[in-house]
Amino acid sequence: MGKKGLGLRVLKLLFVKLALSLFLLSLVWVLLYRWVAPPATLHMLKRRAEAGAAGKDAPQIRYQFVPLEEMSDQLPLAVVASEDQRFPDHNGFDVDAILDAFQRNRKGGNIRGGSTISQQVAKNVFLWHGRSYFRKAVEAYFTMLIELLWGKERILEVYLNIAEMGDGVFGVEAASQKYFNRSAKEVGRQQSALLAAVLPNPIKYSAQHPSAYVLRRRTRIARAMGKLGGATYIEDLLPEKEDK
Repeated sequence: MGKKGLGLRVLKLLFVKLALSLFLLSLVWVLLYRWVAPPATLHMLKRRAEAGAAGKDAPQIRYQFVPLEEMSDQLPLAVVASEDQRFPDHNGFDVDAILDAFQRNRKGGNIRGGSTISQQVAKNVFLWHGRSYFRKAVEAYFTMLIELLWGKERILEVYLNIAEMGDGVFGVEAASQKYFNRSAKEVGRQQSALLAAVLPNPIKYSAQHPSAYVLRRRTRIARAMGKLGGATYIEDLLPEKEDK
């Protein structure tokens, strides 16, 4: 075997070792967050870094992880009704929503995504934001991992805790305390729908001083929550209550 052939063999071996190492690292990372609350997300760190780069004071990060059983059932229902109504049934990807977004984006105008709650968790917890095909491919990989290793209940729990709901306000507990002066366990349907209403752009839209547009979205989301059948629509995704 010549030097060139030996060099290619060494490169292939190194590539295989690197790919295997990255795969094992991703498994450990995902499994860790199956039971441990993320201390922070890459998106939280990015928000602070962006403020510093712009010469602004970094926003105070409000973030308090709470389990699903310490949230009102109206909160998970609101985000499912607003963001991903097929969440209980899909495997992490809503093909119909993806194709619909693709067709809409081809026609121009505002870019719309077809991301499920699972995809948003994969992106916000493990990845950077961007529109490259490479990032979308890695997002799909992490989406499959969390669907397989976490399950729907944990995905929904993490989403409700790491979704940005205001400038530097992450998760339903921090948002409920800031906007309603109560815990996430005490909010009702209208307040839950209001938090879900700002999710498309929590910097532009405010739950504290909602615009007419946000209030209209709140009404539509609250109506959708009722049409889905209320909390019974997601009862299989929620932990058992002690009083049941």
